[in-house]
This record gives sequence, C-alpha cells and structure tokens, in this order.
Amino acid sequence: MKRQKLNWSILLLALIGLFLTSCQDEDTSIDTSASQEIDLKSTETETELDNVSDESSALIEEAYLTEEFAETKSIPGNRYLPDCVTITKVITQNNKEVTVDFGEGCELRNGNMVSGKIILEYAKDPDAASKMISFEFDGFVFNEKTVEGNGSILRERSNDNGNPRSTRTGTITVTWPDSSSANKNGTKIREWIEGYGTGAWGDNVFLITGNWMFTKKNGTVLSAKIVEPLRRELACKFLVSGTVELAKNENSAVLNYGDGDCDSSAIVNINGGPDREIDLSAIR
Repeated sequence: MKRQKLNWSILLLALIGLFLTSCQDEDTSIDTSASQEIDLKSTETETELDNVSDESSALIEEAYLTEEFAETKSIPGNRYLPDCVTITKVITQNNKEVTVDFGEGCELRNGNMVSGKIILEYAKDPDAASKMISFEFDGFVFNEKTVEGNGSILRERSNDNGNPRSTRTGTITVTWPDSSSANKNGTKIREWIEGYGTGAWGDNVFLITGNWMFTKKNGTVLSAKIVEPLRRELACKFLVSGTVELAKNENSAVLNYGDGDCDSSAIVNINGGPDREIDLSAIR
C-alpha cells in the first residue's frame, strides 16, 4: 500500500510539470506572433526606400542617355540632370566608366536634394539593342539620408510595347541621420511609356513593376511586391499611383500611392483594417 501511494504522487507531480510547460510554450508563441506585426512605420520606411530607389534609377537612366546620345539631346536646360552635376568618363578598349558627381549638394529638377556620386560601367557598344549597366553609390546622400549599395541595370531600347525598358537588380541600404537603417534587395522593371525622345524631361512617365525583400530598421524582414504598376512622372517629386503589398507571415499591408494626382498623400491599409493616410513630404 505504501508503494502504490508513492507512485500516485509521482504521477501527480509529472502532470503538474507538463501543464506548466504547456502554458509556458503557449505564452512564447503569442509573444512571437505579436512581434511580427506590420506597423505604420514599416510602410512609411518602405515609401522612403521606394523614393530613393526610383529617383536614383531616373538619375542613372538620364546619365547614361546624356553620355551615349549627347548629340540628340536638346539644350542643357531641358535635361533632367541639373546644371550642378558633373559627368566624367574613363574609356578603355572595351568599357566605359561614367562618374555622375553631384558635389556637396545639388537640387534636382523636382526639388529633391542629393550629393555624392553614382558610378556607372558598361561595354562600349552604342548600337546594341540591349546593354548591361553596373552601378555603385559612392558617398551618395538623398534628402539627408546616406545611400549605399550596388547592382546592375539591363537596359533595352525597345520592349514588346515599343518602349525603352530597364530591369534593375541589386541592393540598396538607406541610413537616416539618427543612424537607423533599412535595406531592400530585389528587382524593379521600369518601362518608359511617355516622353521618350522629345528632348524635354517634364513629360517623361514610367511604369514600374517588381518585387523585393525589405528589411526594417529593427531587422525584421518583409516581402514586398508591386500589385498595381507604380507610375512615376519626373515632373512630380513623388510616385503618383500604384500599390505595393508588404507581407510577413499572416500579416500584410497595402500601400496605395493614389489615383494619378501629383501630391504627397498615400493610403495604407494594414491587415484589412481602416485606411490611414500618410504624408510623404513629412517622412525624412
């Protein structure tokens, strides 16, 4: 009888231990899920990275065209590149290296401020239907944010729609004045749908598609994809339309850049909740 009572005691202790362990595991699971939510700040950071990425693509495209087809360009005042930029080149037998230098501070036509350099390198073949351009940022600063990274752009003179198209692959890291940073790594396809060949930058319009991985300032990694093509008009400081979806586990956010008006407003919807408006001009 004494031995039987001891066995029941051991069994009772084992059950209590199992119950406590189960509760502890359940609590840990809840905490982990909560830490993976997408907040408003995530979408604001994404808009900043989008703006830096798309503006730098415009600068690379314009620098390439200015260098390769200078004889077809109109007077310098009609270039998208401002007069404060300096372009130098080093030519070897097969390659050309082009340095786009914005100095210590240069205001772009749409009001964005940049400094530092973007370095391009590509093969010497002006008649090629497509060309691979490598690029790298060197001390480049965009609206007081330091930009680092590199990649390549496959530039096609004409796609199936008869428009120039650039496919950009690479990584970009943006660091804010408070030393926080965020990163995006992936692919963007940029189709030039209006204004090509007119000699004036103000009528240039692009449609952008693609997908990438977006690393938040706190290190959390999200996936991002363009659901509706982003519309970029060089005459506007911001994207004017299109949607981007961010996702992490079961959480998602949709970032809507508007219906085509040139303004600083964007709408964010997180996990199907209420729409929230953000001011792109206030994000610095």
